[in-house]
Amino acid sequence: MRILILNERDPHHPRAGGAETHVHEVFRRLAARGHAVTELVSSFPGGAARDEIDAIRVERAGALPLFYPRAIGRCARATRRGEFDVVVECLNKLPFLAPLYSARPVLGLCHHLFGDTAFLQVAWPIAAAVWGVERAIPRAYRSAAIVAISDSTRDDLVARGVSPGQVEVQHPGIRRPEAPDHPIHRRAPLVVYVGRLEAYKRVDVVLEAVATLAARQPDVRLALVGRGAERPRLERRAAELGIGDRVTFTGFVSDAERDGWLGRSRVCVCPSTKEGFGLSVIEANAVGTPNVASDAPGLRDTVRHGETGFLVAAGDVAQFAARIEALLSDDALATRMSRAALAWSQRFDWETAADAMERSLVRTLERGA
Repeated sequence: MRILILNERDPHHPRAGGAETHVHEVFRRLAARGHAVTELVSSFPGGAARDEIDAIRVERAGALPLFYPRAIGRCARATRRGEFDVVVECLNKLPFLAPLYSARPVLGLCHHLFGDTAFLQVAWPIAAAVWGVERAIPRAYRSAAIVAISDSTRDDLVARGVSPGQVEVQHPGIRRPEAPDHPIHRRAPLVVYVGRLEAYKRVDVVLEAVATLAARQPDVRLALVGRGAERPRLERRAAELGIGDRVTFTGFVSDAERDGWLGRSRVCVCPSTKEGFGLSVIEANAVGTPNVASDAPGLRDTVRHGETGFLVAAGDVAQFAARIEALLSDDALATRMSRAALAWSQRFDWETAADAMERSLVRTLERGA
């Protein structure tokens, strides 16, 4: 198949996150199987207009906000010229609404929709645009199939008016960790967050929880693994709370370094108000690290409450602190959850995810435009 992917970012983009990881891991495997894969994405400083990453041809069509109109025009022209057999539209930022203009069949790939959460992340005019365009998805996609990466995302789509029969859930995989699995009872009282430092991720909740624990857990440390626009504010907040010397901001790290941080930690925290799936949860589980996470869409799909970690009310500092402290101080509890987390992580595999996506693409082609 000749596949065109519409996505705002590629994996080399400075703001790439879990959605970009998912797209790349699935489609580089399809490219290795002989499919011709082109990804149309936005530009960034230092990024070439044409690139190839793991046999995926990358076209960077301009910086925001020029990217979206250029991507729409490129898709419309290319599908009419017969350059591609099928279009995959990534529904995780501003929707492209590709079924309205593509001359070839479209498969939606939905990580998550922002809804009201957009107003926590960007200026209100941009958030209003995202919110408004998302409302058009049920009508634009009324004749197309959509792959959702979690039950939460499927339920969100259905609640917005998408027919349940249009949506298939396909979970992401994970890359098997390179870090050794250290027994959790021997690990230091280290708490780790992995992900982008953005407003809707609510990393400030973790800072406040660690500050609450500091008097009772004098050796507790926190590592924030990732980059993002919120870092300066979070650094100031850590200093205000008196825990600046306990917090490490790692910035961007390699997969091996990330695995190392997770493999040394006693607890992984995920305070976000909304996720598509919560990939970092399963990455932590793969090195035997349990999670304390918000009881929020996406994270409910990946944390098995009371078994592989705990779900707590989003934004509740006291609950986060209590559950983190339980895992830091109770070796028997931490060991039980560590073993369950490791077993749970074995269910998630990139080859399985690629197989499912390939079948969906074939079905989309068979149905026709």
